[in-house]
Amino acid sequence: MGEPDIESKRLTGKKKSRTYRNLVVFTFFLFLSFIFWYLNSLGKELEADIKYPVRYINPPKGSVLTEELPQKLNLNLKGPGYSIFKMKHSGNRTPVVIDISKVNYKKAHGTIDPGYYLVTSGLVKNLTTQLRTECKIISIKPDTLFFSFERAVSK
Repeated sequence: MGEPDIESKRLTGKKKSRTYRNLVVFTFFLFLSFIFWYLNSLGKELEADIKYPVRYINPPKGSVLTEELPQKLNLNLKGPGYSIFKMKHSGNRTPVVIDISKVNYKKAHGTIDPGYYLVTSGLVKNLTTQLRTECKIISIKPDTLFFSFERAVSK
């Protein structure tokens, strides 16, 4: 009488082993299909937002910026998926440089201190050149940068 129980346990163990093996095979091929799908999607035209570091240089002679400008700009890019992937996941992003002496900033009217503003849509061509990518910049956020200058004091 004890032998049928041992036989049924052995069959149950084989079923569990077979089920586990099927689950492992299914998971492996599911993961493999995800990788192929992702690689296929990278070849298509995509649109993505990327926060990119910025450095500001060359304020007017004898002046310094008094307000902290954003250290990162949100770039909305459109281009091949592999280029966007590379930009998003590259570890060493060299900041794009905004040369204040070469951009077209304007005086803000209606402010007490001499405030200025810069519309970032005018930076698209310059930033695209610096990024050296196949992606096209659709928009930049914030769309306007506000700042002011103060005379530099030297000792």
